[in-house]
Amino acid sequence: MVLETSNVENNSIKSTIARSARLSVAPMMDWTDRHCRMLHRTLSADALLYTEMVTAAAVVHGDRARLLDFDAAEHPVALQLGGADAELLAQAATIGADWGYDEINLNCGCPSDRVQSGAFGAVLMESPDVVARACAAMIAATSVPITVKCRIGVDDQEPRDVLPDFIDQVAASGVTRFTIHARKAWLQGLSPKQNRSIPPLDYDLVKQIKADRPDLHISINGGVETLDQAVELLDAGLDGVMVGRAAYHTPFAILGDADARVFGGDAGISEQDAVTAMLPYIDAHLSAGGRLHQITRHMLGMFNGRPGARMWRRVLSEDGPRDGADTGVVLRAMAHVTEFEG
Repeated sequence: MVLETSNVENNSIKSTIARSARLSVAPMMDWTDRHCRMLHRTLSADALLYTEMVTAAAVVHGDRARLLDFDAAEHPVALQLGGADAELLAQAATIGADWGYDEINLNCGCPSDRVQSGAFGAVLMESPDVVARACAAMIAATSVPITVKCRIGVDDQEPRDVLPDFIDQVAASGVTRFTIHARKAWLQGLSPKQNRSIPPLDYDLVKQIKADRPDLHISINGGVETLDQAVELLDAGLDGVMVGRAAYHTPFAILGDADARVFGGDAGISEQDAVTAMLPYIDAHLSAGGRLHQITRHMLGMFNGRPGARMWRRVLSEDGPRDGADTGVVLRAMAHVTEFEG
């Protein structure tokens, strides 16, 4: 009876996370830390949030509190792991699940030199068997959803040949949710930054993957710059949309109305209300010995496109890093925006 209850609960959790994955914020190194995620959560109660990528070795052998701690208010939140060793990934997945993460995601898309040297990230597109073994080990080790984020191919691979095979081999291990960055990764000749924009997008291929595999949950990533565009992709039959840099640089434009438009919930809060909602969190961070700019660096784009946004950014950028800076800096910065209201 206990096992049956556990299975029901696990299925409920997986269903909830799959729903949240209709709109998610991509894992982005140096950006989607816990402070960034708290800001995004003030804007959307439903969107799925991801950590920065953490290597499995770091999770198993490193400072887990520093790497993994997050606020309960961040749920639903997923831990993205980097690695290729099945045993190590299974250990890291277990640790992440025990830490309270709602999903464990395997990175098969990062093209950085550091990741390549470790034989994981986008280079794993060349080894679907390795990915399948790793995912099977993680699935066996924990009950939280195990998902994969990948590219459509790397270097000279032909995406329309390799991507279907990659998806099918990994799906055979038990993975049912994939996020596909609809660009190739060029491991030779392009920097990680160039890999985010230069290789052409192939949305049609990702849509075809979904059409041919209706039982899989397929999210698309890459080049999504507006909430309108995300809604259009959902309407086209995809199960989810993952937004990256646009969600960071213009968080309100992407997430402010997402709960209503994507999840059928209530209308979102205003930019001012979201900033106000962050103040107790900022105070707690400062009381624990943190510094203001560790949070406010993620808030610079909150008022983009509105009168006063330039001064908002300037005050936070100049005064936020100063010794003793507190929430008064945030309120002073926001006054440059509210002064334009009638």
